[in-house]
Amino acid sequence: MVGRLWQVQVVDGERYARAATADHERHVVVPAVRGRIVDSRGRPLVRNRTATTVSIDRTILTRLPDGGREVLDRLARLLGMEREEIERRIRPCDGPARKDCWAGSPYEPIPVKDAVDERIAFQITERPDRYPGVVADLRPVRDYPNGELAAHVLGYVAPDDRSPTSRSPVGRDGLEAVYDSDLRGVPGERRLVVDSAGRVVRVLSERPATPGATLVTSIDSRIQKATERALKRAVERARKRGLPADQAAAVVMESRTGRITALAALPTYDPTVWVGGISPKDYARLTDPKQGSPLLSRAVAGQWAPASTWKVTSVAAAVSAGRPVNGVYGCPGSYRVGDRPFRNFGGIGYGMITLRRALEVSCDTIFYRFAHEMWLETARKKNGVHPMVRTARAFGFGRPTGVDLPGEAAGYLPKGDWDLPGYAANFSIGQGEVLVTPLQLARAYAAIANGGTLYSPRIGKKVVAADGTTVRRIKPPVAGRLPVDRRTLQVIRQGLADVTRSGTAAGAFAGYPLDKHPISGKTGTAEVVGKRDTSWFASFDKKYTVVVMVAQGGTGGETAAPAAREIWSAIHGVKDEVKKTR
Repeated sequence: MVGRLWQVQVVDGERYARAATADHERHVVVPAVRGRIVDSRGRPLVRNRTATTVSIDRTILTRLPDGGREVLDRLARLLGMEREEIERRIRPCDGPARKDCWAGSPYEPIPVKDAVDERIAFQITERPDRYPGVVADLRPVRDYPNGELAAHVLGYVAPDDRSPTSRSPVGRDGLEAVYDSDLRGVPGERRLVVDSAGRVVRVLSERPATPGATLVTSIDSRIQKATERALKRAVERARKRGLPADQAAAVVMESRTGRITALAALPTYDPTVWVGGISPKDYARLTDPKQGSPLLSRAVAGQWAPASTWKVTSVAAAVSAGRPVNGVYGCPGSYRVGDRPFRNFGGIGYGMITLRRALEVSCDTIFYRFAHEMWLETARKKNGVHPMVRTARAFGFGRPTGVDLPGEAAGYLPKGDWDLPGYAANFSIGQGEVLVTPLQLARAYAAIANGGTLYSPRIGKKVVAADGTTVRRIKPPVAGRLPVDRRTLQVIRQGLADVTRSGTAAGAFAGYPLDKHPISGKTGTAEVVGKRDTSWFASFDKKYTVVVMVAQGGTGGETAAPAAREIWSAIHGVKDEVKKTR
């Protein structure tokens, strides 16, 4: 016995001491402060602020005679929570991380409620005898200084239920999700030695956390505010005319770079609802279709028929199929396809006109005829694809743009091997089997403006480390080229320039200084079965492209075009009042 004791204490003493220490060594993750998101001029869009968080030290609580039940009852009443809810939050997870248990280290205080009122925090800190093991301290939380501004762009953060140890929130939507690895930083680590009762004896080592980087975006807060204001006013004006106007979206893009300057959608929401943890009631409201599903960004995920804004692709398809770009074509009040007449808007005919004039007055029958003739030509070929569908694909439709936002919709294009020519006729004017997102349409019009380059749009501009050094710059990649020659592009641009001066958007732009700030555009009024018309206006100048859509908002000229005018007024710095249109 003496010999064995001598061996354990002297010969193997150091080894057993190391083993004892290792058995009681615990690792605690130190969360990093999340990086900011700023606009193109450095103005904060998302930042951090300190808020009082109530946490529970479970090791202290469990050593109380009743296991802490009385303290939890008292705390639950103070916080306006159920005791069972607090117990679930501090219970260690026995498997994969879940929302109803604690997946972090048991040797650190477990947060049970964020953004607590100072009065409540004071009661906890002043009465430690009544709240043993309960801590009220300041921790960083996300702050949105502009409220609802760019909510769908920014996204939100939530606890990481995929990591068993991380306390750092992760991005769940918007830029917060796409650039999460840059924003979240690198967690630190604290190595502790605890005794058999779980009390911390000493700190072995500590590695501080590295703060997250700042994401600089191409969003201009001034233009973003003007865009959101214009959308809300457009919806209000439409509703005063008895229209539902239940959804809306707008995109402002730099035509020559593919960078997004503003992106807005309605309905929207205030992202501060996520701070401190969202309630089930609020989450149900944000995702309820009956309330408009405010969490969904209509600018990138909403899909509608583009109506006459689509005619730019039909002009390009007609020319590529052999129609002279400077030719003169008939625009009767109606055109018969088979035994069915397809009419112009209002049944108005414009006689013999050019393609430029067809865009200006938004003639439908020219494009019905083109589509029908191409269908006849395609029908002679087995497995042929209609030229208008082929051209639309080359314009980037029918697939996501690749924007740096999650949840982007692809839109819809048909195969183009229709059995009936009526489908082709409808397709030629942006009706029937075609759906686009506002962002897809903005990208296509930006390509028309810049000479034919299709970009994969970007909102992120650069990532800047906490010490001010640039980690990397973000450049919108080129996604393709329009299948349109220079002369055809010129004719399209001329026709779109005529739209705001003397065409279908002339009323909306009456009195605007177009000589100083020329704007080209195209109205669109999409018919929807069982609903009111979708209002569109797509436009551009030398620098920007602006697209506005209002679902169930009436004609493009009466709702979307005036809203676009408001946005252009903000961009150009024009003091302007939108004129009332019929």
